[in-house]
Amino acid sequence: MELYNKTLSELALMLREKKISSAELTKSIFDRIEAVEDKIEAYVTLNKENALKAAEEIDKKISCGEDLSPLAGIPIGIKDNISTKGLRTTCSSKMLENYVPPFNATVMNKLCDAGAVITGKLNMDEFAMGSSTETSYYKKTKNPYDQTRIPGGSSGGSAAAVAAGEAVAALGSDTGGSIRQPASYCGVVGLKPTYGSVSRFGLVAFASSLDQIGPIGKSVEDVAIIQSVINGYDKMDGTSQYREYTDYKANLKSDVKGLKIGIPKEYFGVGIDDNVKSSVMNAVKQLEGEGAIIKEISLPSTDYALSSYYIISSAEASSNLARYDGVKYGFRAENYDGLIDMYERTRSEGFGDEVKRRIMLGTFVLSSGFYDAYYKKAKLLQRRISNEFTENFKDIDVIATPTVPTTAFKIGEHFNDPVKMYATDICTVTINIAGLPAMSIPCGYDNNGLPIGLQLIGDKFAEQTLLNTAYAYEQLKGGFKLPTL
Repeated sequence: MELYNKTLSELALMLREKKISSAELTKSIFDRIEAVEDKIEAYVTLNKENALKAAEEIDKKISCGEDLSPLAGIPIGIKDNISTKGLRTTCSSKMLENYVPPFNATVMNKLCDAGAVITGKLNMDEFAMGSSTETSYYKKTKNPYDQTRIPGGSSGGSAAAVAAGEAVAALGSDTGGSIRQPASYCGVVGLKPTYGSVSRFGLVAFASSLDQIGPIGKSVEDVAIIQSVINGYDKMDGTSQYREYTDYKANLKSDVKGLKIGIPKEYFGVGIDDNVKSSVMNAVKQLEGEGAIIKEISLPSTDYALSSYYIISSAEASSNLARYDGVKYGFRAENYDGLIDMYERTRSEGFGDEVKRRIMLGTFVLSSGFYDAYYKKAKLLQRRISNEFTENFKDIDVIATPTVPTTAFKIGEHFNDPVKMYATDICTVTINIAGLPAMSIPCGYDNNGLPIGLQLIGDKFAEQTLLNTAYAYEQLKGGFKLPTL
């Protein structure tokens, strides 16, 4: 088996046992990128020279017998909306085409301190606004299982890179499903952590009350290793939660006897593909066979969640993206007549259609006369959705649903129909609204051989329970299988 096909945990053990070097592993990943990148188009910016230097430094530390993190020497890709000092960070937008951050995001400092080797910046929907990675200014990332289909979004580059062997693991960000949805489409594992458990400092903001950085990997164990490194309190993030965080990898176990799994009827209704329903329920039945207790539950406000999500996220986006005006940094229109015209032309030329659509929607719902009718009601619904989850978690430990209603659709199929595109997030947006942790794990394939994802949802800061449940299922199902390219 090629090195790029192995899991992070397997490679970490091989590095510690000196069966391979980090330089050898990193070269293997870049060889893989060279071989398949023209098919997948996962990267916006490569970091090959610096990555190889970093790998050599880790090898020196290993040879000296230093006690290193499991991430030491592991090549990891980074979504292009996470600030990386000295390495271009574009948010896949013309607006930030030449932006090189003068600082690292907190998660980047943590990865670098752990010895991770950064392979480069991964493609995404522009400013994380999209569900297919088709709104990127630079390229359209392809699904490794079928290059005529989308990889999901907005972290499509991150999920596709891991699935294709172009990175051992990756970081993504999740505002309404942007880690879990592409993880489902690409047949990998993705975790959206509890809001406030991972610092957002250095994450280019889309919707600040919903955004959360999280890991994507080939296995549950891989995700647990990364999450253990990147979580924790950060004084630079006002929403960061101060608490004790466990070592998720050290506490992984596959015993689900007595675990109570809730099945919300609202997530299995109209619009959910039959292949998806059957695969998810088969996975639940397998867990039941291992001693888990299955209980039907109800989350009645789910039907209104998508509307609430797009009102809240667009409102916050319109505020967050106001900073891109051609004055401080980023793109500036060449031809304009006065300051106001410069603003208008810069934003018209610098942003893509989807970003402009959401800015206009957000400005509308925050405007005088419409604030109470839309934004205020959406925030009240957010509280109701959160309360419904809280009530259900009094009686259950985990909620199981499909991650996405269908498997990956064709490139261009929904691109000109925003409503259909937004509907792909119906199973994931409620979790961000409530600030809960959730993850997607592969649970089967449809009739076209495309991956299907099982979504597991936990109570706040119950990542260990989620990871244990997913780990138990992974032991029953088997591990990651690299798609044929």
